Amino acid sequence: MKTKLKELLSLKDSFNNLYALCDFQTLQNKNISLDDFIQICIKKNAKIVQYRDKINSDSIQIQNLKYLKTKLDIPIIINDKIDLIQYADGLHLGQEDFLKFHTNKKIAIKLIRTKIKDKLLGLSTHNEVEILESNELDLDMIGLGAYKGTNTKDVSTILGDKISYLAKISKHPVCAIGGVKCEDKISNVRFNVVGSALYED
Repeated sequence: MKTKLKELLSLKDSFNNLYALCDFQTLQNKNISLDDFIQICIKKNAKIVQYRDKINSDSIQIQNLKYLKTKLDIPIIINDKIDLIQYADGLHLGQEDFLKFHTNKKIAIKLIRTKIKDKLLGLSTHNEVEILESNELDLDMIGLGAYKGTNTKDVSTILGDKISYLAKISKHPVCAIGGVKCEDKISNVRFNVVGSALYED
């Protein structure tokens, strides 16, 4: 079955689409409800949502994932929590999360795919070496960053304009991460992953 995202990924001229990051801690800090977040996604025409939650129990996270899915007709990706994959349309992992499955990335991906089947799979990358490695893996997309400095995460590498060159060498669709705004136009980047900047007008 071709998902809405896979249809979007197949549009070669579709760039800088909004990938909204629903970080539960950020919602709490900014006093934004899940309903507010949903309305922002609809208003800004988000194409995909990633749900990231380091504070709630699994049962509340499941409830929130189900709620997002009933209110938004777009793919909902879960960050890190492979055990909750049945409630989401895909999974996004960082390099260190990936290596928890196996130190050999090709074996790690087989183990992950056994669990998530043909659901969407994204992996964070930060440099040329990691992108070239990801080109050999069965992924649907990669996160690439940090594009700019951000207050919410301590990042050692800021890619800046170099991100467009790096995105070009990826065979997977690229999602720019780190300090990205909705209106940013970044060459060769299919998705702008926007976190805190979603709530700026």
